[in-house]
Amino acid sequence: MNAKNVLNYAADQGARFVSVRFTDLPGAWHHLTYPIEQLTEDSFEEGFGFDASSLRGWAAINESDMLLVPDPSRCWVDPFADETTICLIANVVDPITKEGYGLDPRSVAIRAESYLKFTGVADTCFVGPEAEFFVFDEVNYHNEQNSAGFSVNSEEGHWNSRRKGDAVSPNFGYHIRPKEGYVPVAPMDTLIDFRNAVSLILADVGIHVECHHHEVATAGQCEIDFKFSNLLHTADNVMLFKNVVKNTAFAHGKTATFMPKPIYGDNGSGMHCHQSLWKDGSPLFAGDQYAGLSEMAKHYIGGLLKHAPALVAFAAPTTNSYKRLVPGFEAPVNLAYSARNRSAAVRIPMFSSSPKAKRLEFRPPDPSCNPYLTFAALLLAGLDGIQNQIDPGAPLDKDIYDLPPEELASVPSLPGSLEEALDALEKDHEFLLKGDVFTTQMIERWISYKREKEVTPLRLRPHPLEFSMYYDI
Repeated sequence: MNAKNVLNYAADQGARFVSVRFTDLPGAWHHLTYPIEQLTEDSFEEGFGFDASSLRGWAAINESDMLLVPDPSRCWVDPFADETTICLIANVVDPITKEGYGLDPRSVAIRAESYLKFTGVADTCFVGPEAEFFVFDEVNYHNEQNSAGFSVNSEEGHWNSRRKGDAVSPNFGYHIRPKEGYVPVAPMDTLIDFRNAVSLILADVGIHVECHHHEVATAGQCEIDFKFSNLLHTADNVMLFKNVVKNTAFAHGKTATFMPKPIYGDNGSGMHCHQSLWKDGSPLFAGDQYAGLSEMAKHYIGGLLKHAPALVAFAAPTTNSYKRLVPGFEAPVNLAYSARNRSAAVRIPMFSSSPKAKRLEFRPPDPSCNPYLTFAALLLAGLDGIQNQIDPGAPLDKDIYDLPPEELASVPSLPGSLEEALDALEKDHEFLLKGDVFTTQMIERWISYKREKEVTPLRLRPHPLEFSMYYDI
């Protein structure tokens, strides 16, 4: 698509508005809407002016003027707007330098792809994320000075087995036990039609769904897998995917969340990231090494494992993320690699012997992350491993969760909190500065924002569980 194609598409669709979308620093979508007459060929060069000072983590009030420059390569009709509206994804551009704004996440992903080509190692990084999520029937929460609490509910939840039904909402007894929600059929799985609806809408907006199913946890945990693509396109897909899931849930009278650990005592939501490098149309990760990997792929793994403590500051970027990343439970916190073994941080899928299917799966990320920053950081870590020939060591094909303590002690692990991950990023980020992909300003802003807005507020607030443990001391 180019600018003329977009304008012709808008005319063919009878569009009356254009929604120009962009991503803030933490990873949420925002948009400005204009009458379609304001979208011209010049818009794709000159952009639309807007105030960036009101966005989380962005410009100061004295440098607030920024431009939204739409990318014409991606255009779709908003499936949730009453009036026909076409949607475009924009880059945030500094109006003075005309370069990508240093704190714009999408610009980071663009620079990452450019740097990959500059290195000559490869020309394409393919990424395939698996973003899990929960669909609830209702949610409420409050955080006052004198009280705090939350409640989520789903008819699927096993706690509803005791609910007294009535004529309007009878209790038929089909509820999913903890950790037994993986791929059941109806009537246990109540969200088949919802996931079908999401899949059809995703197809309409250009995202190819490969499979959908119920996930392990009770209370509406789902996964919808879509086809991999290059780094930037996949990050765009994640943003659009999350928007479609949330709006479809809302239309069905439900609510969806990509919060990694919304319920206690059951599996959290991860976003396992499959990655592979290609050059001139040929895959580079297939070879004659362990699990059919190339030497390059092993070094890529070495980079991921070496920098993993810093990577999770982007890939698992919330305090809630570390309710999922707890040693001994379902999440892969141990820094090892293995074929098929889902208890390792890096897994090599073995479903196919085709060289084109050979890839790595980095399992610690979760769907609360900003995909532009996360995918760019993973690529740079892997490239650092290739450039410095970092040896990942021997694979660990045992179930890590069942290792004896003395053997487990030799396996390094991820940080145990967001605060520790930010400390790791502060100490280890030189690899992110290569090719000016990340800037020092971006990394410092990310660390300061997370500490000030997320880590410190949680540290200051009494937790409801603390009353159960300590009130009568």
